[in-house]
Amino acid sequence: MMSRRRFVKNSVAVGTALAAGTLTRPEGALAADPPGSGVQLGLVTYMWGATWDLDTIFKNLAAAKVLGVEPRTTHKHGIEPGLSAEKRQEIKKRFADSPVKLVGLGSAECFDHVDQAKLDKAIETTKAFLKLSADVGSSGVKVRPNDLHKEVEREKTIEQIGKSLNIVGKFAGELGQQVRLEVHGGCRELPVIKKIMDVATDPNVAVCWNSNDSDLKGEGLEANFTMVKARLGATTHVRELNAPRYPWDKLIELFVKADYKGWLLLECDSKIDDPVAALTQQRELFEKFLAKAQGKG
Repeated sequence: MMSRRRFVKNSVAVGTALAAGTLTRPEGALAADPPGSGVQLGLVTYMWGATWDLDTIFKNLAAAKVLGVEPRTTHKHGIEPGLSAEKRQEIKKRFADSPVKLVGLGSAECFDHVDQAKLDKAIETTKAFLKLSADVGSSGVKVRPNDLHKEVEREKTIEQIGKSLNIVGKFAGELGQQVRLEVHGGCRELPVIKKIMDVATDPNVAVCWNSNDSDLKGEGLEANFTMVKARLGATTHVRELNAPRYPWDKLIELFVKADYKGWLLLECDSKIDDPVAALTQQRELFEKFLAKAQGKG
């Protein structure tokens, strides 16, 4: 019979080899989670959710089983930098007590301003949002690039945006936060975003994929996705998953292949009568695409 000491030693060695990927698991053994298991579905409150207070957010998202949210600035739920310390703690507790996860805050700050005073204000406001995000228990803040101005050399604006992101990224790192650059505005084409991120080297700055028509330009969706894949952040914006002219199944397949661990957040503006039914439909589409990408559908 094998001694107990030898059995323990062999078990540890096998476990180490499995973790390192140097040993094939025997048939019937527990397999690792398949790629894409960390992809989850949530909601950006622009525009579905723009008029919801926190109670309504909790109720509707729990009912639809869409359990993540990125509240956008200026909307009715009122999660803004001007909140008192007491109100911040209240919001943090309310999310902690609910099944809905506060995955980030959606600011409207951008770093393309020609006017230096406006740029300085955008940087300081972003820092205020990052502090708010840390206080209420979320993990990051969405910002925008945003435009390339005719009166300014293109590369100069790209460099300015990237350097500004490094400033707020460093601040974010001190708070355990992430700055998420939405692929938005006049900078939305992925080669431009790639250039910005080449300047924005701070590890706390990431890309928030935004599912624009421009994603399909040039060499196509997969090439554009690959361009920024290594810098993707914890949040991604998608439109209605049955909206035409965008290959939603292919996009989710790319996230699965990348073994993305984060949130695909619905940013929907279609007219709806029943928000719970609409969200439920989107969740079911997401689950269908996800299963197909994982080879289960």
